[in-house]
Amino acid sequence: MSLFRKLFSRKEKKPPKKTPEDYPQTVLIHFDYGMGDLTPLFRLEDELEKIVNTQEVGIYDGHEIAVDGADGILFIYGENAEILFKTIQPTLEQTSFLAGAKAVLRFGKDEEAPEIDLKIQVKTEE
Repeated sequence: MSLFRKLFSRKEKKPPKKTPEDYPQTVLIHFDYGMGDLTPLFRLEDELEKIVNTQEVGIYDGHEIAVDGADGILFIYGENAEILFKTIQPTLEQTSFLAGAKAVLRFGKDEEAPEIDLKIQVKTEE
């Protein structure tokens, strides 16, 4: 019976993995980096990806960074930019190299969509 079941049972189809194009809103994090070592950036990316996936609020798509490491942008996409930002905000505020960074919440697919710019307030330990 198990061979019969294996041959003729319906397998559950997993929904296709979403891509950035599947989401209508965007959060961009513009930051000054100024370090040659990208390890802190990679750690932040791992954490953001984990948070966004666990909370199911969107997709972390990666970064662009200047060749000299001077500055960069993080790309995150979701259904609701405000919820997405609020979900990742505590992590951003605990990342020292994001001091002075700017978050751009874009409420639409194109560059003409309405946007809100927010300064990231990095919390320092006292």
